[in-house]
Amino acid sequence: MTRLHRLLRPQSIAVLGSGWAENVIEQCRKMGFDGPIWPVHPKRETVGGLAAFGTLADLPSPPDATFIGVNRFATVDVVRRLSAMGAGGAICFASGWEEAGEAGLQVDLVEAAQDMPILGPNCYGVINYLDGALLWPDQHGGRRVERGVALLSQSSNIVINLTMQARGLPVAYVACLGNAAQVGLAELAGALLADERVTAIGMYVEGIDDAPAFAALAQAARAAGKGIVCVKSGKTELSRVAAASHTASLAGGGAASSAFLRQAGVAEVATLDALIETLKIFHVHGPQIGGRLCSLSCSGGEAGLVADLAAPYGIAFPPVPEGTKTRLAQILGPIVTIANPLDYHTFIWGDGPRTTDVFTTMLQAYDAGLYIIDPPRPDRCDPSSFQPALDAIEAAQVATGKPAFPVASLPENLDEALAVAMMERGLCPLMGLSAALPALVAAQTAAARPGWLPHVAQPPRAMGMLDEVVSKALLSGAGITVPKGVHSPSLAGLVPLTDLLTGKIALKGLGFAHKSDVGAVRLGLMSLEGQAEMPGAQGYLAEEMVTDVLAEILVGVRRDPVYGSTVTLGFGGVEAELLADTVTLVAPVTRPEVWAALRQLRLWPLLDGYRGRPVADVAAAVDVVLAVQAMLEDPRFEEVEINPLMLRAKGAIAADAVIWEAMT
Repeated sequence: MTRLHRLLRPQSIAVLGSGWAENVIEQCRKMGFDGPIWPVHPKRETVGGLAAFGTLADLPSPPDATFIGVNRFATVDVVRRLSAMGAGGAICFASGWEEAGEAGLQVDLVEAAQDMPILGPNCYGVINYLDGALLWPDQHGGRRVERGVALLSQSSNIVINLTMQARGLPVAYVACLGNAAQVGLAELAGALLADERVTAIGMYVEGIDDAPAFAALAQAARAAGKGIVCVKSGKTELSRVAAASHTASLAGGGAASSAFLRQAGVAEVATLDALIETLKIFHVHGPQIGGRLCSLSCSGGEAGLVADLAAPYGIAFPPVPEGTKTRLAQILGPIVTIANPLDYHTFIWGDGPRTTDVFTTMLQAYDAGLYIIDPPRPDRCDPSSFQPALDAIEAAQVATGKPAFPVASLPENLDEALAVAMMERGLCPLMGLSAALPALVAAQTAAARPGWLPHVAQPPRAMGMLDEVVSKALLSGAGITVPKGVHSPSLAGLVPLTDLLTGKIALKGLGFAHKSDVGAVRLGLMSLEGQAEMPGAQGYLAEEMVTDVLAEILVGVRRDPVYGSTVTLGFGGVEAELLADTVTLVAPVTRPEVWAALRQLRLWPLLDGYRGRPVADVAAAVDVVLAVQAMLEDPRFEEVEINPLMLRAKGAIAADAVIWEAMT
């Protein structure tokens, strides 16, 4: 039992205020809450048709949950009194706190609460559809259920909209965080999931306040067989130092948040309808389905449409195994081409046993099946001829023990009553291909590496850039190979030192984050004689040029104010942003995870012997990544970037590097 138990599952409710309090009472009545509701108002005899108490001290006992619908200044005093009397928790509805510049008042609120949990302030509240308890001052679209999913949102309007869904999703709880002054995202989500009647949780997330706690929550949810799916907003904002390095630029725009969710084992979707469909899958089938999918429809057009729409999501329908193909051909006859997606035509339409045989035989060879079916609208048509096919889908799932998804091509082509009935029988109808396909991908999200937690985030600090000479000395000390080089404060002083170098020379001006952008790098020189000064250079570096290079990649690690630290890998050089072929991970990462990340790059084949090219020493690159990651264990460093890391058939050399350190 969590400390939020009384607040989320109250036996008694108190409400303070007038209009908003009346709305809470009305919603509780509509939902059939059977516990006492105690209005508190100093001037009114009744509120919402119930006798009002003049003060909190007049209540029969400390309330389990209280909706505080008074102004922000009065809210602080109410919370203090509730805490002192042993109340179970409160919803702080009023706005005008930290979001309006009243940070001190919000601190006072938290101090007033002491150990009593509060949601908010600036919080809409909580709906418990399981017990009919609503601390909610507005309309909503839900109904009483015996079990279902929880919806948790950092936006009240969005979660209200979600309650209006007509897709058959059973919703057990709706909860808002508001400003999350005391109770944060992970704690509230964990308390909702602790209810054994909750099967999964869907979140609209604007910001994650405690990444390690959230990752731990996700692992605990998976262990309990409950999936988490998120819509994460705010991806278009660049990070705080987006202009400082390639790494910062390429790791912005939501790359870090998506990496964190993926590594934590949390499914991420981009739209609210995909959120709902993913939650339906989790509710019926648990937090992960297999990735080998088949699709069946009675139309070649539908089969082609599914294949085309699935491709951008990375869904590839595996070929039909020979044994399965033989059996299906026996049932369907010579005219039907056996393929995946399968157009089984209409020869078996209305024949329940044969349809069941086809649906079951196909599903047996895969992890899950999509059955494209759009029953006629019941208000204008007779949908009875579709019942044998619907029954066959259910029979196939029962016979194989594998998910069989009835999928409507348009969401309105499965009415709500039919969707609810299917869900109650253990079928998961997916409504609309545009939402079903990303939901199926999201439902394949793998569990986190056992025990994985991100590093604890540190507050942002002012940074200073180390020049390339110092940066490469630090890399060399970490076991990373760098080119042989010489350096001098002046170009004239550098010339005689180049006698120590062999082959062609690279000349670089020091003190620039992006040397190529300002003309501070010259390559392929045989000598430094006659070279012009580089305006703004704070010294010079000459290095032996790296030869026999097969590929140039970027390796960057940086501290992140939310997720601890990130690792960015990709094809590098001066075109790094133009190529935008990168993948971001949240540290700590392991050797297998780095290998897997590199294989995700579009240009991975160039590292792996594409069209007879030599194979690059990727293992050496992985060693460099892990060594660079380890450098952030030194609290001085904020960011380390190697761009490019030049890969040969044997070995990897850091041709250019920059390190940013905290300024004390």
